[in-house]
Amino acid sequence: MSHAYPLGKTVDAALSKVAPAARTLPEAEALARTLDPKLKVVELAIDWLTVSEEAADAMFAPSGALAHGHLQRYEDDKGHPVVAVTWWKLALPGEAAEKPAKPAPKAKAPAAEPADHTDDLYFRRGRTKPSRRRYVDPRQLDLFRQSRKDDEA
Repeated sequence: MSHAYPLGKTVDAALSKVAPAARTLPEAEALARTLDPKLKVVELAIDWLTVSEEAADAMFAPSGALAHGHLQRYEDDKGHPVVAVTWWKLALPGEAAEKPAKPAPKAKAPAAEPADHTDDLYFRRGRTKPSRRRYVDPRQLDLFRQSRKDDEA
């Protein structure tokens, strides 16, 4: 059975047991129109919730909710439960345009900083390992046959 993700304006609304659930984007858009004709599906959002052990157990307890597979349980570095909630985020058309402001661009580094040529030095031959040339002992040159011109003379 495939996963079904709940719909809601907030993650709390999506976590309610009565929230409608949809598997695909067209299905989510159809459900959003039945709730309110003005609502639009903004995205399939993933929110990370740090909860207590009891709250995590309650979230994963069997229930008759429509959505399933939308919760994943993880642990942080201290062993506390962290729950990833995947849900269809709904918003009105005016609200959907509001995006979080992007941070201001960082100041450029000073130009006096020396250039890094590590890649140029490492890859200058086209390979990372130089080719091994076979050593030819000059004392064994008499083992090789001479050219045909020398044979004819």
